[in-house]
Amino acid sequence: MNPSYLCQIFAHRGANREATENTRAAFDKALNYSIDGMETDVQLSRDEVPVLWHDRYTDKLGYAQQHIDDFDYAELERINFAYNDTQPENVLSLKEFLNSYRHRCRLQIEIKNRDWELSRRHEIKVKQCLDLIGDPRDEAVFVSSFNLDSLIFAHHYAPNFPLYYALDDYHTELDVEHALSNHDFLAGLCLSIEMLNESIVDLLAKQSKKLITYTCNTDAEITKALALGVNVLITDDPQKALLMRG
Repeated sequence: MNPSYLCQIFAHRGANREATENTRAAFDKALNYSIDGMETDVQLSRDEVPVLWHDRYTDKLGYAQQHIDDFDYAELERINFAYNDTQPENVLSLKEFLNSYRHRCRLQIEIKNRDWELSRRHEIKVKQCLDLIGDPRDEAVFVSSFNLDSLIFAHHYAPNFPLYYALDDYHTELDVEHALSNHDFLAGLCLSIEMLNESIVDLLAKQSKKLITYTCNTDAEITKALALGVNVLITDDPQKALLMRG
């Protein structure tokens, strides 16, 4: 069988070209397509409520050089998170997101643990996410993070939970080998399409690890991911990726 048929298509923060990313409108619009799943990002409000937000700062919301954890959840509820849309929306909590979408498609929850946060808050965020997800049910919901320490903590907290380590463009194949050899608990890796090659794909396959790639938007990027037979392709253009997958 052509490996591209086995590749699952995930909408990146919802249909973020049709509505503001990580909003109800974006996720609802993504479900207009026959996607396999959706990816989102989780941060923690000042009073420790997991909410959906990607950026380091809240400039897009009109609060320059501030972080999402500078606000209590009640304050976030008074801010318009649908800043690109005509219909305003308040912040979407992880609990609301899971309740609304986990039974409609697969979900990738990326935990954003930032360098300015205390490690205690990193751990609280991980616990909150895993507790809210509960039983991942054959990886219907799974977690990724660029913060390896957070994933190690998550593994100790919930040993059977599917965890994926995300690497950035500056990482190399040696970093991939190191992650796989030293952290066997990882279900797989989440790698940028730029760093992906056949050697890395073979390396993960030999260790029976799954492969997620981000963010595939151009024809060349989508073609490359499908040809390499990745498990999950994350895209801002789910309609194009679905058509190219066939």
